[in-house]
Amino acid sequence: MPDAAAQDAAVPVPVAQEAAPDTAAPATVPSADPTLPRDLSPLGMFMQADIIVKAVMIGLIFASVVTWSVWLAKTIELFAARRRARRDIARLAEAGALADAGETFASVNSDVALLCRAAVDEIRRSHDAMNPDGVKERVASHFSRIEAAAARRMTRGTGILATIGSTAPFVGLFGTVWGIMNSFIGISKAQTTNLAVVAPGIAEALLATALGLVAAIPAVIIFNMFARATAGYRGLLGDGAAELWRMVSRDLDRAGGFRHRAAAE
Repeated sequence: MPDAAAQDAAVPVPVAQEAAPDTAAPATVPSADPTLPRDLSPLGMFMQADIIVKAVMIGLIFASVVTWSVWLAKTIELFAARRRARRDIARLAEAGALADAGETFASVNSDVALLCRAAVDEIRRSHDAMNPDGVKERVASHFSRIEAAAARRMTRGTGILATIGSTAPFVGLFGTVWGIMNSFIGISKAQTTNLAVVAPGIAEALLATALGLVAAIPAVIIFNMFARATAGYRGLLGDGAAELWRMVSRDLDRAGGFRHRAAAE
């Protein structure tokens, strides 16, 4: 069997190939950056925000403080003025004539007292007037000016509420846009879209919008409330002016009757 042995020897025996080393690097889990902000409370987001966003937030917080300060001051002022007006109208109803009302309000400092003194002064100046309608017209002119001045005084300081209510949302939106822009810049520098990198900046930006709404919504509500309260106070002054107008009309009618009787005699 030499031929078979020779054939077996001629057949090459396959050599076992060495396993190629695995060149693929094991996947590494990105470690969390220890410098990323972790405190997402409102105070923490404010402290970590960009300087522009911080300035926007401080301005909106100041606007909110101004809103509530105006609310407190004007509420006390309107409450005291309405109480004085009701008290003075009740005292007017007890007076029988304009002269009695003038004595009652001689030393009183209120809007109804101003109306009364204006009527008394006009009657005194027009004691020799021949046309009662002209006297009534001048008295009505005094009344309208006093009521308008009182309304302007009551609305003084409330214009800032309208400004805050109309501009605060846009100021907050500016802070939001600026904060989101900085977040996108941070994403591009970090070369990652990891939520831990993106979320803090966006949360800070949205906080600016929230503060804008917190400043604007109460300002609008309080401004409308004061507008209604001022209209109601002017209505009270109108009641006092109407009572004084009736007194003026009665006094002029009496004076006209006296003159007619004196002329007849």
